[in-house]
Amino acid sequence: MERRSLVVVGLGYVGLPLAVAAAGAGWRVHGLDSDAERVRGLSLGLSHVDDVGDADVREALGRGFTATSDSACLASADVVVICVPTPLRQSVPDLTAVCAAGSAVAERLRPGALVVLESTTYPGTTVEVLLPLLEAGGARQVGVDFHLAFSPERIDPGNPSFTLANTPKVVGGVTEGCTHAATAFYADLVGEVVPVSSPEVAEMSKLLENTYRQVNIALVNEMAVFCHELGVDLWEAIDAAATKPFGFTPFHPGPGVGGHCIPVDPGYLSHRVRGLGYPFRFAELAQEINDSMPRHVVGRVAELLNDGGRSLRGAKVLLLGATYKADVSDERESPCRAVAERLAAAGAEVAYHDPYVPTWLIGGRLLRCVPDAERAAAEADVTVLLQAHRGYALDRLVTASRLFFDTRGRVTGKKVARL
Repeated sequence: MERRSLVVVGLGYVGLPLAVAAAGAGWRVHGLDSDAERVRGLSLGLSHVDDVGDADVREALGRGFTATSDSACLASADVVVICVPTPLRQSVPDLTAVCAAGSAVAERLRPGALVVLESTTYPGTTVEVLLPLLEAGGARQVGVDFHLAFSPERIDPGNPSFTLANTPKVVGGVTEGCTHAATAFYADLVGEVVPVSSPEVAEMSKLLENTYRQVNIALVNEMAVFCHELGVDLWEAIDAAATKPFGFTPFHPGPGVGGHCIPVDPGYLSHRVRGLGYPFRFAELAQEINDSMPRHVVGRVAELLNDGGRSLRGAKVLLLGATYKADVSDERESPCRAVAERLAAAGAEVAYHDPYVPTWLIGGRLLRCVPDAERAAAEADVTVLLQAHRGYALDRLVTASRLFFDTRGRVTGKKVARL
């Protein structure tokens, strides 16, 4: 029996894990990507995604996975999953890549094929933007000639406990038949599929998940600012509150928020809500609070140095961590960048260490990357923990430091100040 054919459009942090998983489940998979260098690397068995190892790519290649930039592969696809970037440009969703993918699929869509959009976007995109492209001016009808659904990605980079396979997959089809087709496809790859009544509900579920996180992180970030003034250890208070077995979910403060979801997804919802004539005040205030945290971090560093008789200007500051999340190499929207830029602008002599980021461009110049974090900590006036990678021996780094500023609530001690 001939294996069913899947094309994954976009081989980033969402598309590549999906392509590898589908190849492992017996699908004949083409990964379609416009980045020729990325395609070349994957064809050689080299991964560019933290959660997919080179061995995983090689195994997928052995099972028939093919990376390509040739959209001709779409003509034979039983299923097409679109996983392309949807960035915000001046607070407006940029759907250029979705439209380009939709047009390419429309040119070659075979009868009966299923198309799924996984790219995060505002409610209505699947029906209002992608569907007209696929129906090609009335030449095809959804639910009759092809199926269309939205299924939000829920990839959590660097999380060893929850992967594509064991994270429930939400699916919303344009018609009931579309939902059934998409549910059957994902049932091959994940342990649980959660069908919902429409693409709009599926689109909204993704934005709700990350707006919830944005708002709650903003709450504890704002509390961190005044808890310092009150002399209250907020992390201890959070741990105490978390002992309640109902009604409380712990969130923790930090130098800001970053990554592909939390700083971006609420912006899609705000854009849609503004189109209705309403402000989305909770999400916009939360973004404002979280965006202010790098400034707060730099202010606290200056305050700590001043308490020791030193000015921030000319001080040696070592930053530990550059990525938006621990144990990944992803720098997208990392608040660490804003901290480094503000410190440099204030005249500090800034260096950094991050095992996942060998080079870091800040303000148009390469920031000095120290090879030995402990030695650099001993030489710095203050060491700032921005990202608590598992590889950091934090107790030893604290011991080596003259002054240690912990923005993640991981260590205590006489030389340690917390956010």
